[in-house]
Amino acid sequence: QVQLVESGGGFLQAGGSLRLSCAASGRTFSYYSMGWFRQAPGKEREFVAAISASDGRRNYADSVKGRFTISRDNARNTVYLQMNSLKPEDTAVYYCAADGLGAIARSHPNEYDYWGQGTQVTVSS
Repeated sequence: QVQLVESGGGFLQAGGSLRLSCAASGRTFSYYSMGWFRQAPGKEREFVAAISASDGRRNYADSVKGRFTISRDNARNTVYLQMNSLKPEDTAVYYCAADGLGAIARSHPNEYDYWGQGTQVTVSS
């Protein structure tokens, strides 16, 4: 069992930066690939970024490439999402998730086993 708690969301203007954190419980964090997803009102949950457990390989949605960076600190059981050059269309609830298949960084939410409760990010124009 893995419990995930996100933090770092907030309200900011377009062009700004924000770093989200996701703290995981349990001693097996390093075995899990970790992902970030987001969901805007009236829309389906969508993939943002993922990082594998095995080799730290990263995978990004096209909409965030070059602006967002996912990283992990296995000693702190934490995964991060650094978000730069934020746009109003980045407004959403951001969720972190853990995937027990740690070898690859997958992008479909159905492939993830554990989810956090989410943190709101609002970007004004």
